[in-house]
Amino acid sequence: MNEAQSTTSSILIDRLADWLMTQALENSALEDVVRGCCERLAASGLALARSHLSFSMLHPLYRALGFTWRRGKGIEIEGYRHVSEGDTDQFLKSPYYYLLSNDLDHLRCHLESTDRYEFPVFDDFREQGLTDYLAFRSGFDMQRSQGMIGSWSTDRPGGFTENEIASLLRVQKRLAVACKSAVQSSLAHNLLETYLGADAGKRVLSGQTRRGDGETTRAAIIVADLRKSTVLAETLGRQGYIDTLNLFFDNAASAFVDAGGEILSFIGDGFLAVFPCGRNKAESTKACQLALSAAGEALLRMKQANAEREKAGDEPIDFGIGLHIGNVMFGNVGLEDRLTFSVFGATVNEASRLETLTKKYHTPIIASDAFTNYCHFDWTELGQETLRGIDRPITVYGPASSELDKSCGKIMHRHREASFSAAENVILLHRDGPRKAS
Repeated sequence: MNEAQSTTSSILIDRLADWLMTQALENSALEDVVRGCCERLAASGLALARSHLSFSMLHPLYRALGFTWRRGKGIEIEGYRHVSEGDTDQFLKSPYYYLLSNDLDHLRCHLESTDRYEFPVFDDFREQGLTDYLAFRSGFDMQRSQGMIGSWSTDRPGGFTENEIASLLRVQKRLAVACKSAVQSSLAHNLLETYLGADAGKRVLSGQTRRGDGETTRAAIIVADLRKSTVLAETLGRQGYIDTLNLFFDNAASAFVDAGGEILSFIGDGFLAVFPCGRNKAESTKACQLALSAAGEALLRMKQANAEREKAGDEPIDFGIGLHIGNVMFGNVGLEDRLTFSVFGATVNEASRLETLTKKYHTPIIASDAFTNYCHFDWTELGQETLRGIDRPITVYGPASSELDKSCGKIMHRHREASFSAAENVILLHRDGPRKAS
């Protein structure tokens, strides 16, 4: 095999190394760092045809993020989910698995000849005209519980030169630093949005971090609570009760998220959700109608889940929902060194007390007169109630129709994939350590 001639500019590689350090200091987006690095490598004269990079994100919902760059075609991005169905045969026969399971930092394979390393995926690479392949990994800490794994490929006859490999190794170290900064920034966003909600997370990241920071806003408020939770906890045991809670949240709480609402907190065996709105009739009406539609969808989803529980011989899950609308305080409260970000005020307290009335009236949903004034629906007046903290009695209502899903806007399930790709298994192996192939 003839030695390839490198046309890579060392000056431009130096510029790229400086650019990557700048990106690390500026907390640039991960996608911008990856795309910018690959494009600059190609522009330096290095014969880069393809690059694949995957990052362990330690996201509460996703394991990793993957990028595939191809010269002249840009970059493709894929998010990898948490639920695994086990290692695939394709993964077990991949160069990544070999690299990771043998604790190697690099693995180079010439694709123009039969190398001592031969993997099925190389047939695809040869069909794409690739001639040389260099896989690598870079841990972000000593235990490598977070990091980057990827590969560089060229389609030039003769493959990479030694100088080009040296350039790639140099760039790789700086790329890892820039990507670590971007991953940590992304992780902060992901964690805050997952644990606080999208809007609350943005507020915290924008600087609302002091105790007392916040504002008064208007919102439709939803408080939902599981029925007979004490009995369930005693009869089901710890894991059974946790599974039941998650089933309730997966079906009931998800309906409000899918409708565009925000779950601000899970309180014991219940949750608090909001649909923020403006202080005008049109936005208030929209928020209340979305909240009611989501409540109807929550009933429908739990009805379907209970049908499956009954088939398995389990007791059905009952719950109540209180619906209200009004002004709330949105901000930070707590100790000086331990805060929570949520909504507070009389409206929230009243919504909670409305929810407790579902037991008295034996109905799954109770709404305040303020809520029903904005929500055009067939309501049944249940009675007059004096809620604690309110001087005058209010009229409470229940839905006249038990089939809310037919009367309100249909809430669609968000697409939630469950299977693992081969790339996800790479991140799992990278994060959790080598596993033996069976």
